[in-house]
Amino acid sequence: GSGEPQAVVEAALDAMIATLDPHSSYLNPEELRETRVITEGEFGGLGLEVTMEEGLIKVVSPIEDTPAFRAGILAGDSISHLDGKPIGEKNLAQAVKQMRGRPGEAIVLTIVREGWAAFDVRVVRAVVQIRSVRWRMEGDVAYVRIVSFTEKVENKLEQAFAELDAQAGSKLKGVVLDLRNNPGGLLHQSLFVSD
Repeated sequence: GSGEPQAVVEAALDAMIATLDPHSSYLNPEELRETRVITEGEFGGLGLEVTMEEGLIKVVSPIEDTPAFRAGILAGDSISHLDGKPIGEKNLAQAVKQMRGRPGEAIVLTIVREGWAAFDVRVVRAVVQIRSVRWRMEGDVAYVRIVSFTEKVENKLEQAFAELDAQAGSKLKGVVLDLRNNPGGLLHQSLFVSD
């Protein structure tokens, strides 16, 4: 038939990859650029880490101190509609692209939460800066939270331990490494943390 060859190839790749698991997807050059923007730790949007599940956008985690986090969106929530329109046949990349936008512009998300009737939440987009590593002392125990594995994790983790060591010194009794609701990110950064 007729059709732009690149569009046909991308549709075929999207369909094949969609059969693997909800975490796998084909990235065309534009989508790859978008992914790089996220892993650099700063982008315009809502502040949600998401995946696709059963035709809905599933919230893996709201990123702390972002519009979505302040709006009360929770890990485990699903999004069924964007600005009143059902997710429908959109793939994850298309839905994420629609949720991103200029800071100051609003979008209405229809949230499906277990035990609740579906409800709408209006969220105003902002520049999302991910503080990938947060830390503090709790008595004589260091608390370190890794929010996501962006390209800044290695430097921030080294900074965290230098500051915590300066604060606690020989009184440090242990470290709590909090990875809860971490949606993942760059493999080499997670390997650095493991090492």
